[in-house]
Amino acid sequence: MVEVSTSILTMDEKDISKTIMNLEIAKTDYFHIDVMDGKFVTKNTYAKMLNYSSYIKRISNLPLDVHLMVEDVQSAVDDFLSLEPNIITFHFESFDNEDKEKNRKDILDMIRYIKDNNCKVGLAIKPNTNLEDIYEFLPYIHMCLIMTVEPGKGGQELITSTLKKIENLKTYIDKNDIDIDIEVDGGINLVTAKDVKKSGANILVSGTAVLMAKDYKVIIDELRK
Repeated sequence: MVEVSTSILTMDEKDISKTIMNLEIAKTDYFHIDVMDGKFVTKNTYAKMLNYSSYIKRISNLPLDVHLMVEDVQSAVDDFLSLEPNIITFHFESFDNEDKEKNRKDILDMIRYIKDNNCKVGLAIKPNTNLEDIYEFLPYIHMCLIMTVEPGKGGQELITSTLKKIENLKTYIDKNDIDIDIEVDGGINLVTAKDVKKSGANILVSGTAVLMAKDYKVIIDELRK
């Protein structure tokens, strides 16, 4: 079953209450929270996303799908764990120490830490990161997030070469009997969604395409098909 995680990155702040309620009525599966620190990527949405997430928790029962694009993963995890999200996803590339063994240990420790705090955990990779670099972590996580644009801003076009990466990931997890979701984020609309789903993704992150639609339910239903 394909699910839709609606990114609120481009949401108009003055319409937040109306937008959140309309997305709930339209039955989006998750609110996708794009957390950026101004360091890992140039844009900084950290405080805004904390405020948005807190507000959503007060008025909606729909789960939060938190995507951390930050250098200081530990601090961000602690900040967002307090909001009891459904899942927290952090980037493989956030751990860029030259000591690969230390990176491996730190990533596994972070996965364990999030799970020990009763939250699902996801691992994200940028378009140019080799899929093979994260294979060893897949048995320990709930979701792998494939970025189909460079992280940092909404409204970009999907990089078509990433479709093969989604397909290869799907093949690998099926072959190795690994039970995880494949989420795809970047340039998802009614045209690109078809190829993304065909490649093996089962959770689609869409922000601009959904929020610009006249009827949220129509496009969310179409994305799921």
